[in-house]
Amino acid sequence: MPEPVVRGLYAIADTLYLPEERLASAVEEAITGGARVIQYRDKGHDRARRHRQALILLAVCRARGVPLIVNDDVQLAAAIDADGVHVGRDDAAIAAACAQFGANRIIGVSCYNELERARAAESAGASYVAFGRFFPSRSKPQAVSAPIELLSRARAELRVPIVAIGGITPENGGSLIEAGADALAVIEGVFNQTDVRAAARRYARLFENPA
Repeated sequence: MPEPVVRGLYAIADTLYLPEERLASAVEEAITGGARVIQYRDKGHDRARRHRQALILLAVCRARGVPLIVNDDVQLAAAIDADGVHVGRDDAAIAAACAQFGANRIIGVSCYNELERARAAESAGASYVAFGRFFPSRSKPQAVSAPIELLSRARAELRVPIVAIGGITPENGGSLIEAGADALAVIEGVFNQTDVRAAARRYARLFENPA
């Protein structure tokens, strides 16, 4: 399986905002609106429910040719044959994720505001790195703040795609793309909106006409 490219709107389907009965339809709407990557994120349910939900999203994503990335859970990602997994500071080590999840899959790593961590992640085999938060975020209000200039520095040094996250809106996202972000990761801005398709489209347009 060729490794999908992480670019454009990276929509995070968080079950905090999406009940199970809305998961498939909301993700379908986000993809129709222009989402290029979907992440499944669940912090509160049991393993059986998470496995079921991840399979639901995998079917939607495979039908539309969009990669599905599982947040935090390498075992779940491997069990459903997902396209990738995203790990953070307290998650499985990158090398262990690569070993368990296999080759030609996406391994994403949260690097917060730490360029050195991103360098190490790239060296260890990460497929992409994520920085943020760049703006105040209701999803992660206590997350460390990252300066936009970090994206420019990372772009000059790294070869892997760079994902920006944290409080990103259609109004401020263009500045992150201009600074060097290849993808914008969004939760509430897409999935906590009345019209998910239209919300995704507003972000997708930023990559058609970057600021």
